[in-house]
Amino acid sequence: MSKKFGGKFSPGGTAPNVIREAMVDERKVGARGAKANVLFVPGIVLAFLSLNEGAVDLILGLVGAAVLTLAAWLTRDGLRAAAAFDMRKVAQKPSIPRKLFGSVLTGAGIAFSSFSNDPSVLAAIIYGVVAGGLHTAAFGIDPLRDKRLDGIDIFQQDRVAKVVDEAEAHLASMKNHVDSIGDRHLETRTAQFQLMARRMIHTVEEDPRDLTGARKFLGVYLMGARDAAAKFADLYKRQRDEDARGDFEALLSDLEQNFAAQTDKMLLDDRNDMDIEIKVLRDRLQREGL
Repeated sequence: MSKKFGGKFSPGGTAPNVIREAMVDERKVGARGAKANVLFVPGIVLAFLSLNEGAVDLILGLVGAAVLTLAAWLTRDGLRAAAAFDMRKVAQKPSIPRKLFGSVLTGAGIAFSSFSNDPSVLAAIIYGVVAGGLHTAAFGIDPLRDKRLDGIDIFQQDRVAKVVDEAEAHLASMKNHVDSIGDRHLETRTAQFQLMARRMIHTVEEDPRDLTGARKFLGVYLMGARDAAAKFADLYKRQRDEDARGDFEALLSDLEQNFAAQTDKMLLDDRNDMDIEIKVLRDRLQREGL
């Protein structure tokens, strides 16, 4: 059953708290991914060290550096995907096991690096296996199962997960467009609206029955907000049109109010459904003399 948010999550919450809560999930995801940034260093070092080697060793070293860099990129992306998965109540497992591929490619990159300095194939394989194992131990594996809620129809949960994935993609794209302007106030206003959108997302995740009322908001409206942000960012970076800025901020305010009203309506409907269920059960118990 959905639960009503209050305080700093409400439309009347204080601005600093609203923005802090709006950014916390993104910081957690970014921080998780930042752990893998150190993995880019070996590839860079290997590429530079290979420049003074012979033709064969140069090729092996550069291939190893490229593979290690790709492994680092996949690992960082996999860590971010896993962090986003952990913070969701209903989520589908990543379609691509990025951390697993990162482990395999790390082992392959180290094997190429070893073979460029030591012609022993066995030694290269051993180094590669050890490197891949250490990578897995350090960063873990990707989520292997979808995250679901007990007692809720699986089909409904899959529908929710798909809609939420699309909604989060729209929000991320919208944020990127606004961030490209470099205006802190606009970033703050956008984050405030996105907090309200994620409040609706959390409500739907807790009770997939709310998807019917939220689908248009999380699909059509967020897609429109994303497109509006893209066009506004392109225009404002070229002309600094203050009228366009005012129109965009007014759009954010309208969206925020409508998302808040719809979310409150869904929560009220859930409360009414709960009250009806409780009343029916109590009447039945009274009739049976319990």
